[in-house]
Amino acid sequence: MTLGGGWALCGSILLALTASAGAQTLRAPVTKKQVKRPAPPPPVYKQKVDGVVPRAFQQGGNPLQMLNPYAPAKYGTAEEHVVLDPETGKWKGIKLFTFNF
Repeated sequence: MTLGGGWALCGSILLALTASAGAQTLRAPVTKKQVKRPAPPPPVYKQKVDGVVPRAFQQGGNPLQMLNPYAPAKYGTAEEHVVLDPETGKWKGIKLFTFNF
């Protein structure tokens, strides 16, 4: 084989490989990917909050009714919102906010 014949052989092999590769068609399978939906967040529960301030500013409430001794029952009684001293039985403080667990 001569130097020119070697190049001709390599060229013909390269031409054959390129022609066979060009005739192929590449296709990806067409399927819909299933999208994983994240789990919904856990429900948020409203904590029960008691005390003078939440009771006074409840929906549809009137804060001035907290001073009225003849206020409707939805505003509660003084016994519900006052801290009593167990020894003397007298009031010791007012429950502004009470968080129940």
